Amino acid sequence: MSSDSSRLLGNQQPGYGTLQRDADKSCMEVTGYQTKTWRVALCHTCSVLTAGLLLVLFHWKPSLEVQAKCKPCALGQADWVIIRDRFGQCFTTRVCTEVLGEGSLEHHPGAKLEDRRSSIAIGVSDEEESRDTIRLHEKEEKNILRYYLFEGMRYIWIERRQAYCKVSILDEGWTCADLHLSQAGLDQQDHNTRRKIYGPNLIEVPVKSYARLLVEEVLNPFYIFQVFSIVLWVCDAYYYYAACIFLISTISLGLSLYETRKQSATLQNMAKMSVGVRVHRPSGEEMVVSSADLVPGDCISLPTDGMLVPCDAALLTGECMVNESMLTGESVPVMKTPLPAGSQAASTIYSPKEHRRHTLFCGTQVIQAKSYVGREVLAVVTRTGFCTAKGDLISSILYPKPVSFKFYKDAVKFVLFLAILAFIGTLYSILILVKNQVPVGQIIIRALDLVTVIVPPALPAAMTVGTIYAQNRLKKQGIFCISPPRINLCGKIRLVCFDKVSLGQCGGTTVSSSGGWPEPTTLFPQTGTLTEEGLDVWGVVPLENNHFMPIVHEPRCLPAGPLLYSLATCHTISLLRTQPIGDPVDLKMVESTGWHLEMMEEEEGELPAFQQFGTKVLAVMKPPPEEEQPRDRKHQSPVGILRRFPFSSSLQRMSVLVKLPGEASAHVYIKGAPEMVASLCRKETVPVDFSQMLRHYTTDGFRVLGLACKPLSSVTTFEEALQLPRDSVESSLTFLGFLVMKNVLKPESAPVIHLLRNANIRPVMVTGDNMLTAVNVAKSCRMVEPKERVIFVNASPPSHDKPAALKFILAEHSQGEEQPEVLHQQDSCFLQPQPCHFALNGKSFAVVCEHFTDLLPKILIRATVFARMSPDQKTQLVCSLQELNYCVGMCGDGANDCGALKAADVGISLSEAEASVASPFTSRVANIECVPTVIREGRCSLVTSFGVFKYMALYSLVQFVSVLLLYTINTNLSDFQFLFFDLIITTTVAVLMGRTGPAQELGVERPQGALISILVLGSLLLQTALLITVQVLSYFITISQSWYVPLNSTVTAPQNLPNYENTVLFCVTGFQYLILAVAMSKGYPFREPLYTNVLFLVVLILLFGLMIWLTLYPLGFPKTLLKLQGIDDLNFKLLLLGIAALNFFAAFVLETALDHGLLSCLRKLRRKKVSKKLFKRLEKELSQQQPSWPPLNEPLFATPKMSIAVR
Repeated sequence: MSSDSSRLLGNQQPGYGTLQRDADKSCMEVTGYQTKTWRVALCHTCSVLTAGLLLVLFHWKPSLEVQAKCKPCALGQADWVIIRDRFGQCFTTRVCTEVLGEGSLEHHPGAKLEDRRSSIAIGVSDEEESRDTIRLHEKEEKNILRYYLFEGMRYIWIERRQAYCKVSILDEGWTCADLHLSQAGLDQQDHNTRRKIYGPNLIEVPVKSYARLLVEEVLNPFYIFQVFSIVLWVCDAYYYYAACIFLISTISLGLSLYETRKQSATLQNMAKMSVGVRVHRPSGEEMVVSSADLVPGDCISLPTDGMLVPCDAALLTGECMVNESMLTGESVPVMKTPLPAGSQAASTIYSPKEHRRHTLFCGTQVIQAKSYVGREVLAVVTRTGFCTAKGDLISSILYPKPVSFKFYKDAVKFVLFLAILAFIGTLYSILILVKNQVPVGQIIIRALDLVTVIVPPALPAAMTVGTIYAQNRLKKQGIFCISPPRINLCGKIRLVCFDKVSLGQCGGTTVSSSGGWPEPTTLFPQTGTLTEEGLDVWGVVPLENNHFMPIVHEPRCLPAGPLLYSLATCHTISLLRTQPIGDPVDLKMVESTGWHLEMMEEEEGELPAFQQFGTKVLAVMKPPPEEEQPRDRKHQSPVGILRRFPFSSSLQRMSVLVKLPGEASAHVYIKGAPEMVASLCRKETVPVDFSQMLRHYTTDGFRVLGLACKPLSSVTTFEEALQLPRDSVESSLTFLGFLVMKNVLKPESAPVIHLLRNANIRPVMVTGDNMLTAVNVAKSCRMVEPKERVIFVNASPPSHDKPAALKFILAEHSQGEEQPEVLHQQDSCFLQPQPCHFALNGKSFAVVCEHFTDLLPKILIRATVFARMSPDQKTQLVCSLQELNYCVGMCGDGANDCGALKAADVGISLSEAEASVASPFTSRVANIECVPTVIREGRCSLVTSFGVFKYMALYSLVQFVSVLLLYTINTNLSDFQFLFFDLIITTTVAVLMGRTGPAQELGVERPQGALISILVLGSLLLQTALLITVQVLSYFITISQSWYVPLNSTVTAPQNLPNYENTVLFCVTGFQYLILAVAMSKGYPFREPLYTNVLFLVVLILLFGLMIWLTLYPLGFPKTLLKLQGIDDLNFKLLLLGIAALNFFAAFVLETALDHGLLSCLRKLRRKKVSKKLFKRLEKELSQQQPSWPPLNEPLFATPKMSIAVR
């Protein structure tokens, strides 16, 4: 049967691919294979015949082993699968089977099933019934479950789909009502079946034994080459050299194994979690089980004093305060409320993202749990193991996105180039050695020896040196890096996205989607990216007779009434050991009123409140003491909170139900994005100048929230409040006014943005805030200069009679979020030649992505402000920018931009945590000054890597040329000469070269990213030519001297050492190694000058001194150790120093000329050549386009082909 492999989300034909909904891993190709005994036997025989070489090959390419031992088959019959991920990497994994017995798994936890025999049901609609019942393989009336594990995740075979699906697909489609039904819990048989299907609730991090790690490491091609080299050196009687290299390799291998295992063990401890959990069973009993045995559908009881959450679970009753810092880096506790129940719950599909305010995530800490109806706090398990939020996080650390960087690919190509050189040298040496009548055994050893000379074994270690130094320098500045290879990528950054919060908004109150109200889970304590921490209350704009009144800067001066009560009660603040905790904006708002919160404990305090309000209440807000109140305002009566609907990013609002003493009915208060709140109010209660007033404050950069209320006569008690659906509460409201908050730009933001723009690095703002507020912040921090124009990109989705439309409107004429339809035509000529910036919101971005795909790249080239963006849209934006060949940096708070931080080439999270797992870089200093720092370090590290690489390559070439010259006359370097060059000179120089720090200024130039370029190759070839010339010249000068005695060529080295040729070449090449070290460690413009690296400078001076001494006056011990021939002619020795000085001068002039002369020539040539970068080609195209683009105020319509119909 032919192999079945398919794209994951392509058309699913029978027996095809894995189904995965995950954006990160959305494109996997899975092919099935079946083991054949005769093939396995054949492979074993070949392994024995090849002395284990076949096994090494299988170790390097596991997919080859599967292809050799198995034959392709349909996925349903496979016992091995080969998985190719979207990065083109291949993995193999074995398919496991498990007998399920009589159990079954219904689509939702609470239902019963008639046909219990052989069905697993999952949520996919079916013609006959709404449940998708999937038949498993029936063998002797037993259900066989087929599954495989890949990157920790379990994939199960679903017959109906003819595909392997992530096990979490079985939970998709649960409605909120289904989850509420599962309060009874699972019976033992159901639980056991699920346990087999889902596996244990563990996030297992594999920690390999030292023996296994050693075998894997030693089978690395690099170490195999090392072993081969050592064996060769021993055969060639280089015992000391072989012993030293063996010792160094062993120590480095040991350290590497220790580090690897330590990291795995640390991660394992972080992931390991096993706690006792109380679980409900349908019989009514409660039992304590290990968290490892939990399965989706289990109903768990949360202790009041909190616990570490061992799985993802939906909260069914009670309220919880949760610390989610482990997942988001966010240390402000978050309030979790029960999942919606009642009429709308049956139609609402549960989604952890959408219902995050009702979901407890694995790995987070419940600080306190409260049940308000005298029952326990219950939650139903929704995800376990690697499917949980914590599992996802551990998975992203264990299996990171591979860093594809041209530099690393080029390094491999370059080593291959060196290997070809070695081959040519080997042929030459064989010819010479045969001519010199050397025995065959010697010829083979000598020829192979050349290969070990030219491919430097220390190359991989030397290449990472610059990165390690940069990582340590960053750590000293409070910037932590968990992915060192990305440091080099920082040097290539072209564009940086900033969350507006990162530019400095209050404690990070970014709206996670299009909300005007911050979502506490997206908060960041005392950090903002661009704007200042304290988002202070600026004032309240009240209404009187449906007209806005002047702003009241002191909310505590407001009269008792709906506006004051909405400020005092509309929040999700809770008390933790008498300390109010919650969203910083909520805290500021309540603080401005002077009111304070009292939570109702279960026993005490319930009675007086009950008498006062006539019902049980969640919490009471009490007015400030009389002495603190203004003279003319005396508030005595407290307000009781019955229920809270927390902020939701998709709804852009939050609301509370409250009760006043002595009043029968309850009231609802709501706050949120002004446009959203106004849309929920009765038209007649919204003032006519609503938009103007809103624009007045947002254009000045204020944060504005709308407030509204309505009486609820239907609700009189706590129990009735709990039954009320949210949508019936949040409608037909009365508009109350605006709460205006000011956010001040952080003092560091504007200078940093200015610095980046001067360095030709494009800053872009991505925020969940209001468009006009975002544009104001962009202007304040100089992303948009005063003379530059802002153009709003306004896109509307297609309606039933109109296609999707797109319009470009100059900001001066726009009405903020709702742009006017008709504008004067002459505006089109305003645009050129000044630069312009596009600003668009999340809705328009979605429309452009879907209906105007051909215009998206052009819009992205010019867009600077993205407002009202949801977390998913932020990630989508980063990916779209990467498709234009930008190297993208992202700076955010690590909470609601987790996805974008991970997707960016360089993600920097501003967090108190030492290392936020959300991104490769974490800065403890909560401002954007870390961005230029990281870029400078990246450039420095990249240039260092290049310098070290060139040095290591040239060191190999120097040694290669000198050894070939010596072979020609049938001699070689001595054991200790090799050791002296490799260890004392090269290793110390290569290690210390990378200590030079980054240059202080951030220039427009970027370092090269490609090793295989005219500049690098030109430098290497010219330097090689120079060093060959110098070595050959010294050789001929030596043999022309009157005192010269030819060596004994009837024997080979080391028997014919010491001799004049060897000694002269030793002295000359010793200087060449040091000269190259100086030439390759140039500072300007990306690094500080060489003299700032004091240690390197001292070592260079010492080594130069040592070489001069060995050339002029080699004394007894070093002379015999290195086998040097004494030369009495001082003039000749001074001539050698003169040649070395000349070499130094020539090498330096070469590098400088290449850097300056060749670079400027190349730039002139490159201007004529079309750039490889898509964004550069687009920029050029836009600058040349006539008439100038975009056309202002002309609606463009999308056609079915997604192209432009009207111009």
